[in-house]
Amino acid sequence: MLSAERSQFELTDEQRQIGELAAEIAQREIAPHVARWDREHAFPRELYGKLTEAGIMGIVVPEEYGGAGADYISYALAIEEIARVDAGTATTVSVHSMICSALVRLGTEVQKRRWLPKLATEDVIAGFALTEPDAGSDAASIRATARRTAGGYVLNGRKQWCTNGSQAGVVMAMFRTGGRGPKGVSAFMVDASTAGIVVEKVTEKLGIHTSNTVDLAFDDAEIPADALLGEEGDGFGNAMKALTAGRIGIGAQATGILAACLDESVRFAKERAAFGRSIGAFEGVSFKIAQMATDLDAARLLVYRAAALADAGKPFAVEASKAKLFASTAARKHAAEALQIHGGYGYTTEFPVERHYRDAKITEIYEGTSEIQQVIIARSLLGKLE
Repeated sequence: MLSAERSQFELTDEQRQIGELAAEIAQREIAPHVARWDREHAFPRELYGKLTEAGIMGIVVPEEYGGAGADYISYALAIEEIARVDAGTATTVSVHSMICSALVRLGTEVQKRRWLPKLATEDVIAGFALTEPDAGSDAASIRATARRTAGGYVLNGRKQWCTNGSQAGVVMAMFRTGGRGPKGVSAFMVDASTAGIVVEKVTEKLGIHTSNTVDLAFDDAEIPADALLGEEGDGFGNAMKALTAGRIGIGAQATGILAACLDESVRFAKERAAFGRSIGAFEGVSFKIAQMATDLDAARLLVYRAAALADAGKPFAVEASKAKLFASTAARKHAAEALQIHGGYGYTTEFPVERHYRDAKITEIYEGTSEIQQVIIARSLLGKLE
């Protein structure tokens, strides 16, 4: 299926093979269980050992550290195929990969040697801790502190909505090491087993039930000096760069949700009859499907363009914002249309479109809301106006 529906894209053999591998694993290891996992809000921990064995968890990790050393287009293909079956699993893989990329870019050789092989080959999951109760889109206002000591740092504060937080072996976390504003924030690679780190709350969500989201408390958690990622005071900028790369993953995730909605809508429109005809024969249904297919191609093109720029080492922040903005909006819109096409059946848990409908919404919120993406895009055209 991958090669047929993407024949218009110039993919390398390696890219195509990675996409097909992700699709095959998603169908074999996720599809038979996802309805139950979603219903039970279960994090399928055993799944990630299988994804690690297949090279998916180390997809962006260089080969010298045990990873696949694949490019961003391959990564986008893999995330899309996983999200096509389960957006929650795609969230876990996307955030894990975002942190691997940040570590490759910012880490010392000691940090890379310590963590990258574990993240790529040893079934260790990476978590992310940036948001706080009073610091969401305005991430520069975080209050959690990292106080310097003779041996390193002592962490104190509360982090909210930490993806993979209670399942992680290492957490990329932002803490204030200096004064107010973005220049006072630093990034750390924190061993999740450090004393003083406690899961305060497991967040119950509208969708992506298979993704682990928690609030973490840091109470006098002592970490070594070499846990600092990059330079002191560069943490906010580094977090924003990580999120910029992560937007390729979220754009791909939204594209996968949209692809699933199209799959289900086409299938149902052919099988369901009304007034003596398949419902797909009616323009009220067929036009919805036509627009869904068009927006799916547009979303893919935007995501692949941002990924190609990243692979080429060229600036891609604005393109990643456009990809995430369009793909997430389209996923939310067409998940609703898919549910409408299914009618009453779509509102039941008997069909997966209700899950796609719930899962789609978060893609407009995390790793930068749609409004933040619009700010980034507008400023690229207008500058920062006063």
